[in-house]
Amino acid sequence: MMNTTQKKQRPIEMELEAQMRKFFFSRQSIVEATEKGTPRQLEYLHRILDGELRLRAEARKTRMVRGAGFPSIKSMDDYDFSHVTFPTLMGKEDVLSLQFIEQKHSLIFYGICGSGKTMLSVALGIIACNKGYKVKFMTMNHLIARLMKARSEELLERFLLDLKKLDLLIIDEWGYCQIGREEAQLLFRVIADSYETKSLIVTTNLPFSEWGKLMTDEQLATAIIDRLVHYGHLIDTGNRDWRLENSLMRGQVGKIVTNKGGDSM
Repeated sequence: MMNTTQKKQRPIEMELEAQMRKFFFSRQSIVEATEKGTPRQLEYLHRILDGELRLRAEARKTRMVRGAGFPSIKSMDDYDFSHVTFPTLMGKEDVLSLQFIEQKHSLIFYGICGSGKTMLSVALGIIACNKGYKVKFMTMNHLIARLMKARSEELLERFLLDLKKLDLLIIDEWGYCQIGREEAQLLFRVIADSYETKSLIVTTNLPFSEWGKLMTDEQLATAIIDRLVHYGHLIDTGNRDWRLENSLMRGQVGKIVTNKGGDSM
């Protein structure tokens, strides 16, 4: 005959025990609840804890999205992939499944201004947050400013450690402004620390051949590119400017507006 500790648990008791463990109930309290509670009491407690776990999960997702620093909230449902070219080894479904994060691979979104690079990176970042990944979104200029500030305050190693804890770092607008050697060296540290340890998404409108001019240091640019491309996938977002096509000034861009005197404004 089975004793109390050997009694086979019913499914609801097993589920309730798992829930209570997530709330760090003691073993004694778990045994007390599962062995002495009536079926109705167990069902009620199970429902209460399940609801609380769901609320906490949703609150955690909200905190992670807010903490990631996205410039806006974007949904993949609104993204048009018709002009996006994916590489052979990383198709659309692989990207959307976040397989690249599990593999600690990087994605380079390359295309003209307005082709949807930032929107795609934000939408993917939000999906990652909702799946429990630690994500941070920063423009290249913002990242460099944070690195320089951290170094001036002797907090560089702490900031780099915070970046190392991420699952995905998104660096937007790579190449919009030229940077000096000092800034490039700090940027290299971020890329080197990420190599084989976490995923990166980099959005850029510059081909790799132009990165040396951007950083005024060909060797540093080459070292950064080497680390990005080794476990990286280039995704071409195309030459279609979606912002321009949907602009309120569509059809007027390029026109010269003159005043009554004939002088250009």
